[in-house]
Amino acid sequence: MQSLDLRRHCERRLGMLDRERQSWFAHWRELSNFILPRRGSFLGPVHRPDRGGKLNGGLLDATAMLAARTLASGLMAGISSPARPWFRLGIGSPQLSELPEVRLWLDDVAQRMFRVFARSNLYNALAVAYEELGVFGTAAVVVMEDAKEIVRAYPLTAGEYWLAASKRLSVNTLYRALPMTTFQLVERFGREAVSTQVRERYDRGEWDREVEVIHAVEPNESIGEEGSGAGRFGSHNMPFRSVWFERTGAADGVLAVGGFEEFPALCPRWHLIGNDVWGRSPGMDALPDAKGLQRMQLRFFQALEKMVNPPMVAPPSLRMDGPNGLPGGVTYVADPQGAGFRPAYQINPPLDQMSAAIDRRQQAVRAAFYADLFLMMTQLDDVRSATEIAERREEKMVMLGPVLERLHDDLLEPLIGRVFQIMARAGEIPPPPSPMLDGLRLQPEYVSPLEVGQPKRA
Repeated sequence: MQSLDLRRHCERRLGMLDRERQSWFAHWRELSNFILPRRGSFLGPVHRPDRGGKLNGGLLDATAMLAARTLASGLMAGISSPARPWFRLGIGSPQLSELPEVRLWLDDVAQRMFRVFARSNLYNALAVAYEELGVFGTAAVVVMEDAKEIVRAYPLTAGEYWLAASKRLSVNTLYRALPMTTFQLVERFGREAVSTQVRERYDRGEWDREVEVIHAVEPNESIGEEGSGAGRFGSHNMPFRSVWFERTGAADGVLAVGGFEEFPALCPRWHLIGNDVWGRSPGMDALPDAKGLQRMQLRFFQALEKMVNPPMVAPPSLRMDGPNGLPGGVTYVADPQGAGFRPAYQINPPLDQMSAAIDRRQQAVRAAFYADLFLMMTQLDDVRSATEIAERREEKMVMLGPVLERLHDDLLEPLIGRVFQIMARAGEIPPPPSPMLDGLRLQPEYVSPLEVGQPKRA
């Protein structure tokens, strides 16, 4: 009975989260259509027959897509580059952090963490997250323990997950939908845990039929209650409850119930307004110009086409023979001085003005995605000294200051804390040199290029 009660609880909460997300959903779909057509899940995880299709075939101008890629690459290189250290570990007590034996231990731990980052797919997942963040305003990466690589990251895309926040407005709830084949379900959860329909498909050998599965991670409200034991719904006595269930077949209960010591999802938001859970993005700012560019390019191509291949008029005598429009071709007409083969009308479109208008729109899109910041070195043709370059760079980096502060809270600090705890449970962290360090919180100091380039606080 507990299993059915837990499933009903998760289904009710999923329905409420879906209603709250609905207005954002339509916006994300438009962002996907005009900026990032290969991202986003808007038809459900098992209703995508065109997964390998050419999803960007409707775009006539790729400026927004390329600018989003530049932003993601710039954030990756500037905040969490795999080519250089980007944080330095500290603890709650600055004086204690600088003791020689403590400093040595902290540096050793940081180096071990960088090796785990490099061994796993964390950097690949961060690259995906930065692109999602810049276009959709919100990104999500699930960081799980892995027997082979210590940690394994699973980046999500807009439309396939739902979020909720705590009273501190930090994300503490993640519901996600993912497709799993019949074989994967039985392999992961066991034959007896899956629904009757999935079990019958497995027995018939239909192993590759996909089923939509919901994974819910939320605070365990029963923890800490006297006598709560494993929790009201039978989950592990951990701060966060993990529930898996098939979305269809409400009478089948849940597939598995588990728990997490830390919230496993990293959910950065670009910019928040009030108590919104979902963030706003540079892509949203660039969307009007990105849409306008498609129309402007269409009109520009049409003007060129009419100049190169204009509509023609010809006498009725040519109806059967047809004109020869090839270079050097000859068309015979009865009266070349009168109703001969000629353009129906002459056009002289202002191509220079049209090109200039398109260029201004493209520059606006690039500016919305901060491409002028990350490509600044290739665009400063008029500078006279390295000092001028540094001053201009610092001026532009001020614009990213609030974003970096949010990424500290939503992405970098939770990532470092989650990886540290997973490594500690796996025996990958050496014991601290002093019992005084027990209970002190890790406080990373960020030393990435974008952080160093920020103006120093007084």
